[in-house]
Amino acid sequence: MNSMRGDLIRRWMIAASLAMLAACAAQPTRQLPPMDAAVAAARQEQREAELAPLGAWSLQGRVALSNGRDGGSGRIDWRQEGAHYEVALSAPVTRQSWRLSGDATGAQLEGLEGGTRTGPDATSLLLEATRWEIPVAALASWARGVRAESSHGAATIRYTAEGRLARIEQGGWVIDYSDWRASDLPGIELPTRLNAVRGDARVRLIVDRWGEGAATP
Repeated sequence: MNSMRGDLIRRWMIAASLAMLAACAAQPTRQLPPMDAAVAAARQEQREAELAPLGAWSLQGRVALSNGRDGGSGRIDWRQEGAHYEVALSAPVTRQSWRLSGDATGAQLEGLEGGTRTGPDATSLLLEATRWEIPVAALASWARGVRAESSHGAATIRYTAEGRLARIEQGGWVIDYSDWRASDLPGIELPTRLNAVRGDARVRLIVDRWGEGAATP
């Protein structure tokens, strides 16, 4: 008798548990409404205002380049201080490495056959010497998720439903962002994956390590 009663109790408990699970599964997941575009724009303006004074920063990561016919990839080490930049590129497969440095007055590219080359700006120098189109000055801004200076043209910005920066369109380039990382600055995130495209030119950047001045996010 006790055995039958215990069996009935166990069956009742199993049935009750299944009913509770079914009820939970039937509850629809509540979706938060998309963030208002004006609020998202205000947050982006605040991000840019807080990042603007931080002229010294660095990143280490990986980069992939394509011009529609040829492609390549490798490691990248970018150090920026104001308008001055030093960008080291290395391709482990071919064991080639280049070092690009300069500022608003001109650029210098080292590591090429035939010796060091110089030019009025980094973008035209790289295009002439390597056939890669890399908008260095603008990319210094886009890499941190901010608009480049107005000299690069007006910028159009799109946001995700959560209000995070998703795309910048500027100077004929489309820059898409797909991943972010918290930094040492409260409430400020930095991109870790971006894809910049203009025509056949493509620059894909994956940041493994960010450095803002002496601090590392």
